[in-house]
Amino acid sequence: MMENLEQLIGKLKEQFEQKAPPAQMLTTIKYIEAALVARLAPPSLERRSSKVSVVMPTAIPFFPIEALQAAVGTLAEAGLPYAVPVPTPTVDDPPAEREWILDPLVDIPTLSQQPSSRELNDVIGARGTTLNDRLKGEVVELVAALKDSPVRELKKAIGVNDRYVFINELFRGDEPMYERSIKTINNFRILAEAEYWMERELKIKLGWDDSREITQHFYQLVKRRFS
Repeated sequence: MMENLEQLIGKLKEQFEQKAPPAQMLTTIKYIEAALVARLAPPSLERRSSKVSVVMPTAIPFFPIEALQAAVGTLAEAGLPYAVPVPTPTVDDPPAEREWILDPLVDIPTLSQQPSSRELNDVIGARGTTLNDRLKGEVVELVAALKDSPVRELKKAIGVNDRYVFINELFRGDEPMYERSIKTINNFRILAEAEYWMERELKIKLGWDDSREITQHFYQLVKRRFS
């Protein structure tokens, strides 16, 4: 027993000279204290067992794993049985000896701290044109493409509004004449035949003015029929 105690004291002196961490030296001191307490046990207990079981006190600080490993090595060299408890960090542990699992919180800017948003038109306008201008341009291109697209049935290509205007301004309100003319024009094989018939039966008889927009619109629909 005295030899084990002497070895522990020598180990503590060696740690002190080597400037070991305080936690490591404190662990050795605890074993020395446990060995001294064991010497104070009644003689009857010594007769029952020649071995001394040293148990780490429960109320000990939370030590780094390196200190515990050094303590186990000390007991092994001294030939003492040992039982090493698994320490649990407490609230009072120094921050430097705790291992943080989560990263520190990051401040998230509030709504008032967010950079001010810009209107979509402003962003596009900075490049030269606004969103409205681009949409208008695409609509104009689409309308122009539809004006030149071919149609199979002239009657189906004329909308409800155009039909009403054609009857009242080009056919003098005569709906049956309008229906017959549309059917006749649609049955021609080529555009030249349709233009010749319209020149003789419609333009001259009804007095159409080629400079009017409604007349040009009607001619455009006829051209799409034969394009």
